[in-house]
Amino acid sequence: MTARILVADDDPKHAQLIRLYLEREGHQVLTVGDGRAALEQTRARRPDLLVLDWMMPEVDGLDVCRILRADPDTTLANVAILLVTARSAENDMLLGLDIGADDYLAKPVSPRELTARIRALLRRTRGNEASDVLRVGDIEVDAPRFEVRVGGAPVRLTAKEFGILELLAREPGRVFTRGQILDKTFGFENEVSERTVDAHVVNLRRKIEINPAEPRYVQTVYGRGYRMAEQ
Repeated sequence: MTARILVADDDPKHAQLIRLYLEREGHQVLTVGDGRAALEQTRARRPDLLVLDWMMPEVDGLDVCRILRADPDTTLANVAILLVTARSAENDMLLGLDIGADDYLAKPVSPRELTARIRALLRRTRGNEASDVLRVGDIEVDAPRFEVRVGGAPVRLTAKEFGILELLAREPGRVFTRGQILDKTFGFENEVSERTVDAHVVNLRRKIEINPAEPRYVQTVYGRGYRMAEQ
């Protein structure tokens, strides 16, 4: 279970250490050095989970929790938050949880405990997602096994093609802009443009459509983006 994770810590060495732990687990990780940047990047990048240091300049971890939990955007308000701090007293822990953190980890951070806590948080926050096996017409997307079948026959997709197809198949009929597809499928990768999405969609259609020139499934909504046709 991989995710896009934002790490906010004013200690560059500690932030880099956490980043290495998480990247070894397959997560996409972005680091920032203060709470203000954490808020800005959370709104811009929409990570699945935040790892927040309590004591940071500009805006501390507790204030980041307060601000996000009060945000009218439900996606931001419900983002998973793991608070990391050197303050290990019970009252501090309870304060962090009361403010809105989902979990609490005391320094020094144990790599095994950190990754285990994050796995547990992701299971909880993703527990209400749609089924991991998606079916749209003749297409079947098996997310846990990273497999796609069209008419019962297996089709090999690249990771990005699979990510786009899974995203669209989870909500048939919904139009996703190229920017939204980049954000949700490419995560924190830089050096990619919205035209990159078009190139991946062309390749995806070649593999799943009977006639790629007249797609039955992955449809273009001109001036907007792409959608999975409702079957």
